[in-house]
Order: sequence, then C-alpha cells, then structure tokens
Amino acid sequence: MPLVHITLLEGRTVEQKRKVAARITDVLVEDAGAKREAIVVAFHDTPRDSYASGGVLMCDKT
Repeated sequence: MPLVHITLLEGRTVEQKRKVAARITDVLVEDAGAKREAIVVAFHDTPRDSYASGGVLMCDKT
C-alpha cells in the first residue's frame, strides 16, 4: 500500500488538494504499478508559525 505524506503550509483549497491527490495517484498507478484503491495520500497542513526555512519562521518572511 503506497502511503504518500504531503506537508504544505496551510491555505490550499480542497479543490487544490483533490487535484494533487488525483495526479499523485495517477503517477503511482501508471509508473509504479500500484493499485489505485490501495494508494493513500495524507495532507498535513502546517501553520506558517510552525514551519521554518533557513532558520526563519515562514510567518516572518515577507
């Protein structure tokens, strides 16, 4: 069972997540031979104040 974890800064719409999940699922079916019904895509929405890049919280970046 392929399990794909995707961590994003919060703010993506449900429609955006639907499209991403569908495309990732398609790739795993087509290129990895996975069974569509066995693929799980889990989204983890992270607040901007809980994610840092280069030592700086995303909420502090302009």
